[in-house]
Amino acid sequence: MLRTALFNTTRHAARPTLLARQVARPTYQIFARYESSKANDALKAARKAKDKLQKDWQGPVLTYEQVKPRTLSPSADAYLIDVREPDEVMQGSIPSSVNLPLSVLANSFHLSPQTFKAQHGFEKPGKQQEVVFYCRSGMRSASACDIAKRNGYENIFNYEGSWLDWTSREGGGRGSTTSS
Repeated sequence: MLRTALFNTTRHAARPTLLARQVARPTYQIFARYESSKANDALKAARKAKDKLQKDWQGPVLTYEQVKPRTLSPSADAYLIDVREPDEVMQGSIPSSVNLPLSVLANSFHLSPQTFKAQHGFEKPGKQQEVVFYCRSGMRSASACDIAKRNGYENIFNYEGSWLDWTSREGGGRGSTTSS
């Protein structure tokens, strides 16, 4: 990898006796090239892998029509996770969903299954299990999908319409649907 530095320099150095006279001197730009490092192939591959993990990831998006059947017949192999904060969940939540706030999501994925269940009240999702995230409008659930992907989860979905879409389609207002 090469780095380039740009230096401004005058043709003649200013002498203290000439400082009283402000004389315009022409400046020249000098380019200097430095070889900062030679990355080997293994290091390049490691950097690519890290960049791939850190790249923003857009998970598959589900619609209301795809989420509704999941709430009518919940499965032990699938989770519907509400990533809103507890004070927001008091307004209501989608049936069969569980709450795991986005603020604790990343740390919670690193907990052991026993600690996770004790802290959140439900089993820790497996890396292969289907996980659908939702929030109020779909922004935090997209972030939750990204966090889950970076933690090794593979079967991740984002209910993009989230709570606002659910309440508009269900015709319910405040607290009309509660988690079971």
